[in-house]
Amino acid sequence: MKDVYLFSGFLGSGKTTLLKNMISQMKDKGLKPAVFMNELGKMNMDSDSVEDGVPLKEILDGCICCTGSEKSEAQIQTLLAEEDFDVLLIETTGAAHPVEALDAIFSPLFAEKLNFKGIVTVADSKRWMDRNNLSPQIRSLFLEQIRHADLILANKMDLLSDSEQGTVVYEIQSLNPTAQIIQTVHAKVPFSALDKISASSTKDVVKAPVSKLNLNAKVLQFDAPIQREKFEDWLRTLPDSVYRIKGYVPLEGDKYPHAFQFAYGMAQWLPEYMKMQNQIVVIGEGLEGVELP
Repeated sequence: MKDVYLFSGFLGSGKTTLLKNMISQMKDKGLKPAVFMNELGKMNMDSDSVEDGVPLKEILDGCICCTGSEKSEAQIQTLLAEEDFDVLLIETTGAAHPVEALDAIFSPLFAEKLNFKGIVTVADSKRWMDRNNLSPQIRSLFLEQIRHADLILANKMDLLSDSEQGTVVYEIQSLNPTAQIIQTVHAKVPFSALDKISASSTKDVVKAPVSKLNLNAKVLQFDAPIQREKFEDWLRTLPDSVYRIKGYVPLEGDKYPHAFQFAYGMAQWLPEYMKMQNQIVVIGEGLEGVELP
């Protein structure tokens, strides 16, 4: 049987960083990981970070827990039939309810081949402190992702004061008393912490499907290179309902575009050394007026 972990968490919480960390650690231990990834938009930005040689299947522009459930089943069945691996790591879109994702993933066709270890939720600690500013639907999903976790990574702890860190841990533990909570920075956690967890199926499910949320994904394309300062000025004008941006930004004076990620008001730039599509994906609510400068 293949061990299976499901990585849950809201947009920009650090799931893909956790995924990369786990792939590296598993390889060091002689384990062969495979990855099933769900992207809300039509671009496979996060899958670019999966190492070569790691079997990968993905769903683009759909949700693993809704209209994409049949595709999920087919992709996982293909992985099981065609690839040699020990552990399956499933990264859901930030808009997925983790329990509904499980319902879609575990088909009667192959359920006996999978040993589900548990749900690992990466919780953005900064966002937790400001959760009451989220729309009711988004806040409900954010809380549900935490409530149904078997292991919770209270991530981005470096952005909080000591007293705020204590408050976050206490409040999250009150919401989910049965899960272990690990305070993390950059989602760094030893694989042994995941290996020890066992899934719980006793929690009631309060559904918050993506179809009831107002989340949208919008692709914005660059016609020409842009000044970094001008682009960052534009970021500061975006509404709070923009939760995540990822893509490749062509900057003036650079031969290749920069890989760019944005979550909760913080931007991350990484240089690229090859030609990439000059476009970004914006994920959030009410994106009708969001256009490039």
